Amino acid sequence: MITLGIDTSNYATSVALVDNENHNVIYSEKIFLPVEEGKTGLRQQQALFEHIKNLTNIFSSFKGMDIGAVGVSVKPKDEDDSYMPCFLAGKMSAYSIAANLNVPLIESSHQTGHLTSALYDINNEDLFKRTLLMLHVSGGTTDIMLAEDGKVVKTLGSSLDLYAGQAVDRLGVRLGYPFPAGQYVSELAEKCDERIAVKVSVKGFDCNLSGLENQCDKLLTNGYSKEYVCKYCLTYIARTLIKMINNVKQEYGDMPLVLAGGVMSSTVIKKIVTENIPDAMFVKPQFSSDNAIGVAVNAYRKVTNG
Repeated sequence: MITLGIDTSNYATSVALVDNENHNVIYSEKIFLPVEEGKTGLRQQQALFEHIKNLTNIFSSFKGMDIGAVGVSVKPKDEDDSYMPCFLAGKMSAYSIAANLNVPLIESSHQTGHLTSALYDINNEDLFKRTLLMLHVSGGTTDIMLAEDGKVVKTLGSSLDLYAGQAVDRLGVRLGYPFPAGQYVSELAEKCDERIAVKVSVKGFDCNLSGLENQCDKLLTNGYSKEYVCKYCLTYIARTLIKMINNVKQEYGDMPLVLAGGVMSSTVIKKIVTENIPDAMFVKPQFSSDNAIGVAVNAYRKVTNG
């Protein structure tokens, strides 16, 4: 069965077609929403409008595909009060396509899509049945969660102020790069060979990251190279995540750990985390960053499991 996945998160329009029985991603397209130079975000009404434009252009490229089900993310998290207007663009398109094709429509959250996408890449069916930890780190979340049966069931800890992806993007924009700036910050950080010591702010399962932005600003003002400051930023995030993970494991015990979200595409963060937590499961950037692959796979699993 080929399933269509649609995800209209805050900063990217994503569409995917997945041939589930052959474990093959037929089509995957992600278009970042245009953000004015020097800015670090969009108003929701503008984001909604940009998503609608992007979806119109994307859908014209795969007419005639034999689609058996449609999946769509309709909210950021699996929580009753979770809501963001930009997801309405994907929801409207998904319902229209499913009705036209007379195929099942499966709703999910953006966060569950990330989990499913990561597990799809790892390709270990047993993980869909187990209780595991998931870290979702992006521009809109820095959460450590408990997942069961392939679904996020509880958020254990989070950032209490700034999200990791926001800290990265703000640093990149300050350095003159377009938003989202994570790719540029990561590339600069890889050029720094220094080992950097940081003091993070973690209490229990929660963290604070607003101080990181101030520290990066101070380092730049004091003349540190942009390569050093970028590595400092990513090192701080990695050390924060490591402490959150260890605190959770002390209370909940050891269990499989999956890391997803755009920030987890950083090779600097991956190196630091895996040096300290060797069994941490990172996935390829295509399956880690914002995309609709997990939403499409989730639709297939829901339909085939009744």
